[in-house]
Amino acid sequence: MSLSSGFVSLNPNESSRIAYFSMEIAVAPHMPTYSGGLGVLAGDTLRSAADMGLPLAAVTLAHRKGYFRQHLDKDGVQTEEPQPWKIEEKLTPEKPVVTITLEEREVALRAWRYDLIGVSGHRIPIYFLDTDLQQNDPADRTLTDQLYGGDGDYRLRQEIVLGMGGVRFLDALGYRATVYHMNEGHAALLTLALMEDQMNGAPLSSAKEANAAAVRQHCVFTTHTPVPAGHDRFSLEQANRILGRDRLAFLERNGCIHEGLLNMTYVALSFSRFVNGVAMQHGKVSRSMFPEYNISAITNGVHAATWTSAAFQNIFDRHMPRWRQDNVTLRYAIDIPEEEIESAHAAAKQLLVDAVAQRTGVALRTDVFTIGFARRAATYKRADLLFTDPERLVRCAHEHGGLQILYSGKAHPADEPGKAKIRHVIELAKKLNSDALHIVYLENYEWTLGALLTGGVDVWLNTPKRPYEASGTSGMKAALNGVPSLSILDGWWIEGWIEGVTGWAIEDHEDEAAEANSLYEHLEHVLLPLFYEQPQQWRRIMRSTIALNGSFFNTQRMLEQYVVNAYFPEQRVTEPAAEPEPALAR
Repeated sequence: MSLSSGFVSLNPNESSRIAYFSMEIAVAPHMPTYSGGLGVLAGDTLRSAADMGLPLAAVTLAHRKGYFRQHLDKDGVQTEEPQPWKIEEKLTPEKPVVTITLEEREVALRAWRYDLIGVSGHRIPIYFLDTDLQQNDPADRTLTDQLYGGDGDYRLRQEIVLGMGGVRFLDALGYRATVYHMNEGHAALLTLALMEDQMNGAPLSSAKEANAAAVRQHCVFTTHTPVPAGHDRFSLEQANRILGRDRLAFLERNGCIHEGLLNMTYVALSFSRFVNGVAMQHGKVSRSMFPEYNISAITNGVHAATWTSAAFQNIFDRHMPRWRQDNVTLRYAIDIPEEEIESAHAAAKQLLVDAVAQRTGVALRTDVFTIGFARRAATYKRADLLFTDPERLVRCAHEHGGLQILYSGKAHPADEPGKAKIRHVIELAKKLNSDALHIVYLENYEWTLGALLTGGVDVWLNTPKRPYEASGTSGMKAALNGVPSLSILDGWWIEGWIEGVTGWAIEDHEDEAAEANSLYEHLEHVLLPLFYEQPQQWRRIMRSTIALNGSFFNTQRMLEQYVVNAYFPEQRVTEPAAEPEPALAR
């Protein structure tokens, strides 16, 4: 495999191999193995790894009951139900059965395999760990059932299964990785399994700094959130009881206890040679949160072929035949005739309008300006900022030719403030809907609906409270479809924003009312007049959004940065290719 950025060839049969660990991975629309952005990013990363021929295998949990299916009643009250799926019909069983120790008892686990196939035919195996084995205690058989379910004990047990069980399972397969990539802190305990391998049966109490350094040399960690609740923490009582006294004592000696809690982010930080945030701004925020660690930044991306609508794929195939193999080629979208851009977007918008009618019975119009806002319903994302001055929003719709606003997003079952945000939006929608203004909240936000929204709306709205947006990727998906963003300057948008070229920035203020005013002024004085009165200029913005943001904010570019900066920094072609470092001693 030869990467366009000038790296040495990496062959999957060489000893330079990557093991990618993630609690959730969005593999396919019909498999509920993800909750949102983290899982979608993981899936897109692996799809690009397959396209690029990287020597990589991934590890996650089976999640037999999925995340949850969201139902919203007429008042916006969210209820949840499991999403059970038959993994036996989707995945292939692997033979090895390995054991890990939880609360001084052995728990057996196996795995199911799914192969992601890239454009070149290269396969990336994904191993779904599963504890539903007859020899296990009934409670242990359910450990891999629910994504982000249960209490703190359940979560810690799951993270032991993922991190420590995942390493044990790869060992049983004979998969010798030289790089272990932790996608968020849920997988941090893989470092503990590597340390136990390094000690070769000797007690952890006898571990030296040289042993820790040997583990560190093989580990890469990506942190994804500046929100404190996003960093998993467990009480010392839980850790002592579930992990065991010796393991906890070792972690405590190595700086993994913070504010009296076992902090998985500190576990990953302490045993990684490369750490990164997921956008330039997030790298800065992470360095301020963890000043004692060297934290870099690699901005997220999306898998271009997955999130480009069928109509735009056809256009790209005609004008840039190798865009799937080389996403940078999307830069040449700047030469696509504007009429073709308009036609492709019209087709995607019609699909969205049809889907809304089928799901809700609401008949929207394709000639009316449509705003999309869809993401996890967390309070810091401020779904209701657009309704700060409802009368002004209504007036804006009536004076400028009409406005349609589409919302979607799930709140975590335990997130009552997030659920309240959904109720608030739906309550306002009932009051404000009129002939000129239509507001629709679409339930059960997932892969298929997300693709319809990012492909079919006219502008993508994002209103997080700075600096809590680590990156965000939905606006990147929209960009591939010629949909510009209107967003607070946070996360990836600081890098993607060119005013009036790829979208528009909502001014950042301490006062939410001032931010809402900036949002309204953009709608009233820029976006709606452009859309309704200067369609040619609007088409140019759509085209430049694809060429500038679609060509950069993709997982192919992102993975190339991981390869050269994190995975194999010693294998640049500017220096003689070194012999691959041997796998961790076992």
